[in-house]
Amino acid sequence: MTSGDGRQFVFGFDHRPALGEETFLVADSNRDAVAWIDRWPDWQGPVLALFGPEGSGKSHLAHVWQRRSQAHHLNAASLDVGFLENWPGEGTAVVVEDGDCGVDEACLFHLMNLVREDHGFLLLTSREAPARWPVALPDLRSRLAAAQAVAITRPDDVLIAAVLAKLFQDRQLRVPEDVIAYLVSRMERSFAAIGVTVATLDRLSLAERRAITVPLARRVLDAAQAELDLGDD
Repeated sequence: MTSGDGRQFVFGFDHRPALGEETFLVADSNRDAVAWIDRWPDWQGPVLALFGPEGSGKSHLAHVWQRRSQAHHLNAASLDVGFLENWPGEGTAVVVEDGDCGVDEACLFHLMNLVREDHGFLLLTSREAPARWPVALPDLRSRLAAAQAVAITRPDDVLIAAVLAKLFQDRQLRVPEDVIAYLVSRMERSFAAIGVTVATLDRLSLAERRAITVPLARRVLDAAQAELDLGDD
């Protein structure tokens, strides 16, 4: 597929199921993280941390691993003494997402101890690498610094174009190349935004009985930007 400015989009990606019917595509921005997920249970240690900006695909990969490992899934705010008191025991796998957003430090430290003692596994996701979390508890800070940490970056143009094309195809929508190129050059660079944009274009196209064109794409992106601007006020 060729974009409006002559760039060639080559969609030679591996597909990974993630979050229901969505598809996770493997590219340079996430290849190392995918490799570590695939390597489980042969990790270097019981803890793996995936870190990167919002919308980079951390949660997608966490859900892939959760299904594969039958892990318990928690947000940082949900990790409490109650979960630790009801610890399932040997071989337990746990996902803790947004670990750098207000996690109970004592609970996380005890969780890491339980995982190690019971030969379990812990997958952490966060925006910052665990070694850079503002942790006050010295023992936890040491454990986090020692954990295997893998970065995921924002999707690049080629990956965004590939995901757009795949999601449009999944909805059986024929979308011209110039629309893909327009969206790639102007939309928010996150998987979440891609999904919302495709769903909105599909809904408007059906409601207005019209094809998906650059003007329609412009309306959707302008509306999304207007909502962001209102949120900043």
